[in-house]
Amino acid sequence: MHHHAPVGVGSAIWPHGRWRLDLAGRADHAGTTALADRVDPVLDLARAVLTARSAAARHDALATIGKVLVLPNGVNAIPSSVTAWVDARGADEPRVRAVLADLADAGLDPVEESWTPRTPFDADLTAGLARLLGDVPVLETGAGHDAGVLALAGVPTTMLFVRNPSGVSHSPTEHAEAADCDAGVDALRTVLEHLAGPR
Repeated sequence: MHHHAPVGVGSAIWPHGRWRLDLAGRADHAGTTALADRVDPVLDLARAVLTARSAAARHDALATIGKVLVLPNGVNAIPSSVTAWVDARGADEPRVRAVLADLADAGLDPVEESWTPRTPFDADLTAGLARLLGDVPVLETGAGHDAGVLALAGVPTTMLFVRNPSGVSHSPTEHAEAADCDAGVDALRTVLEHLAGPR
């Protein structure tokens, strides 16, 4: 969001999806198995993380491997398998699909578990509320929101955003200034009064 504006209005949610990587190995003992004899799927996981990161940078998208299941998950055990999930998103579908194509080209065989196309919010509602609130910034978002479910169901939808000066989210350090929160409450009140119409 523009740092000069405490409030913004949402115009769309970026396309995004999640893919599963099933990486097979062979369970063995960490203390008795020579490196040359190991079939260690964590090495494939490391390759997947680096490939996803470089592919996202190359295609101007975002990709994250933030969930991993390692079996048997022992300190002294070479894993028998690793399952990892890739979250990929970007401003348009071709960028996201290009990231997944790079993973497939690297032999990682991503399996799509979910896909949500770009979700535009109601253009008239978005523009009207941005004007109502004093020509505040109109922004797309890379984060998924419940508002996207409403928009995809055909409900006229937009969102109000409150400035987050650090941009940190999904973290205890996420923060918004009290004055910006107050501005968000004021904006919501203004919007609700406008949508409710004259009394």
